[in-house]
Amino acid sequence: SSQGNHSIVTEFILTGFPGLHPAYQGIVSAVLFLVYVLTVTGNPMYYIILNLSACDILFSTTTLPKIISRYWFQSGNISFTACFVQMYFVHYLGTVNSLILFLMALDRYLAICHPFRYPLVLKNSTILILSITAWVTASAPCLMLVIRAYPLPYCASNIINNCYCDHVGITTLACTDRTPYGFPAFVLAMVMLLGPLAFILFSYCSIIRAVFKIANVQSRIKSLSTCSPQLIIISLYYLPRCCVYLASNGFGIKFSDDVRIVIIMLYSLCPPMINPLIYCLRAKDMRESFIFIKKLITLNIKYISIIKIVYFKSPGK
Repeated sequence: SSQGNHSIVTEFILTGFPGLHPAYQGIVSAVLFLVYVLTVTGNPMYYIILNLSACDILFSTTTLPKIISRYWFQSGNISFTACFVQMYFVHYLGTVNSLILFLMALDRYLAICHPFRYPLVLKNSTILILSITAWVTASAPCLMLVIRAYPLPYCASNIINNCYCDHVGITTLACTDRTPYGFPAFVLAMVMLLGPLAFILFSYCSIIRAVFKIANVQSRIKSLSTCSPQLIIISLYYLPRCCVYLASNGFGIKFSDDVRIVIIMLYSLCPPMINPLIYCLRAKDMRESFIFIKKLITLNIKYISIIKIVYFKSPGK
């Protein structure tokens, strides 16, 4: 047969960052572990944010422990089936994340552009239905990616140059033409990304236009400040992801493996890690706590300075 000279792949090996010097592996794994701990322990439990928090925690739990163990315990091997399971959750949770960002934009759009209709349209029951819909509808297209990719003949290299298993990383290792599988996956990714992104851009353009109609400057600033966290997260989530997808499908953008992996980790791990910081720091009690701590530190510094002055001016010093 045509595959008679090839061995059948039974597991994959995750390289993490291929160009990483062994001396820095401990530092990188420690940083990834810190990202994981912050993501799991720090996410706030707000209502729509609750879905984003759950998605962030699940994504980090799906991807980070394995790549951390690759550097801590030199265990980069992942079984054939486990790699596809990880691939499913990577794309499934990424799709859910995109839909939740869509819901967040809808929430801000109704709150600022249609404040009187907001409590009538976006009830708790409506949020619950929309959230469940996001989690359910994201499963089918991602499951289809796995079902189409799993039976392919993987008889060449088993080295995945990434920190986790994804569709591009796996299917490029198949001993067959990737186009019939890669192009539909790219189209699906663009639909699931650009569809919500189109509404997000529309909603924030409408919000900015509505805000600048407000006469009071303080009210303008307050309205815009409620949207700033979402804009930061959306920028981190969408911009690098679109660049990687375009580069992976031959649209004239080229990255080295290490740069590509850094960008992937940027949009995969930074939003889940900084979500708690952005949303928690906006809470009134959290800000008051930091103000109190700052005052306490200032008093301690003054107290230490006085002690030093008294000590060095005392007789015999």
